[in-house]
This record gives sequence, C-alpha cells and structure tokens, in this order.
Amino acid sequence: MYNTVWRTFTYLLLLLIPMIYLQRFLQREIQGVFLLITRQPDISMALFSLLFLPGVFLHESSHFITAQVLGVRTGRFSIIPRKLEGGRIRLGYVETAQTDFFRDAMIGIAPLVTGGVFVALAGIYRLGLDTIWVSIIQGQLSAITQAIKSAAVKPDFWLWFYLVFTVSSTMMPSESDRRAWIPVTIVIAGLLGIILIIGVGPWLITNFGKVFLTAMNAITLVFGITVMIHLIFLPPTWLIRKIVSHIVGLQVV
Repeated sequence: MYNTVWRTFTYLLLLLIPMIYLQRFLQREIQGVFLLITRQPDISMALFSLLFLPGVFLHESSHFITAQVLGVRTGRFSIIPRKLEGGRIRLGYVETAQTDFFRDAMIGIAPLVTGGVFVALAGIYRLGLDTIWVSIIQGQLSAITQAIKSAAVKPDFWLWFYLVFTVSSTMMPSESDRRAWIPVTIVIAGLLGIILIIGVGPWLITNFGKVFLTAMNAITLVFGITVMIHLIFLPPTWLIRKIVSHIVGLQVV
C-alpha cells in the first residue's frame, strides 16, 4: 500500500506540470488565431472570453460561493474580460475582503475543486473519457479506438466535450488566487515533517492509505482527462494559427 500511494502521487505530480503548460499554450494559440482573423485586439478578446465563458463563470462563482460560506465579505463580481499590462487578459474576478490565510487559501483553490469535480463527473458519466485514459495508460490501441467510438456516439457528446474543455482550461487558480498558498504549504510541510519525525507515517498509510489512494486516483484522472483534451486541441489549433498567419502575412508574438 505504501509503495502504491507514493507511485500514484508521483503520477499526479508528473501530470501537473504538463497540464499547466498545455493550458497556457493552447489559450495563447487560440488568442493568436482570433487576433489574426479579426486584426482587432478588442474583438479577439471578446471572442476568446465568449469561448471560455462557461469555465470562467464556474471559476468566479466558486470563489464567490466559497467566500460566502466561509463568512468572508465579497464585493464586485464580474465575468467581463479586461486587458492587463503585458498583453495578459483577465477574464473575470471576484472582490473579497482580506481575511486569514486559511480562508484565503480555501477561496483561492475553490475553482480547482469545483472544476475538477465537474470534469470528473462529466468526463466519466457523460463522455466516458476515463475508459479512454485507462486505455492510453495501458497502451491498448484497439481499446483506445473502441473507447473513442463509444464516447462519440453518446447523447450531446460535443456539448459536454466543449463544457469539459472550457472548465478544465479555466479551473487552475490565478496568481492572485495563490497568494495564501505559501503559508498553508509551510503549515502542511511542517505537519508532514512532524509525522515523519515521530514515525507515524507508515501507520497513517496502513490505516488511511485507501482513502488517500482513492482521492489521488480521482485527482490523477481529472488531470489526465485535462491533459488528454488539451493534447487533442493543441496541434490543430497551432496548425490553424500557422495557416492563417501565412495567408494574412502577419505574425503573433
């Protein structure tokens, strides 16, 4: 059990970095396509925000509802995009009062939790993407093909696929959402250090290993589905940007 938990945790970490960078690369490519086609930054920003509107709404709503549940005062709520310095785009925001670092961390991580739950439920029960992911891990080509065919004929497949894509692309906490993560990480690291020092780590794994393993398997599945969806969209989006760039004779930097 001890080795299984650590192996699953390793898989989780290995998926985290590709997931973050794939999200950024794909969003940049989509922005580039819109900008090359419209040649109007404001219009391209509006199209980009419209594409990701369901995910942005869930992201900001998660912040707002979590703040309300934790008793933190909230201010303005917006899903209207705004251009920031450095060419970055803020798709939405929720104003919250300053509070203790624990509640700040809970509010900041809320979109990842709610987005992850949505991706897991929709990906498994509406799209059957868990079967595809398991087939990919096991390297079963025939099973992958069959799983894709089975998923594609499900009712409202493209609607749910679009929703999973937009939610998975916008569920990662922003820089401002992560402002309280450092003190929380320090506290957690300190607790883990105490656990290792007093030697109760193996006892925890023995008694609660199944709970940890179930949780990490669920998170790994969500990250795996997210990586898989972004890998599907990234190559054709990159190719479209290259073709449009060649046609119009412009480059996006």
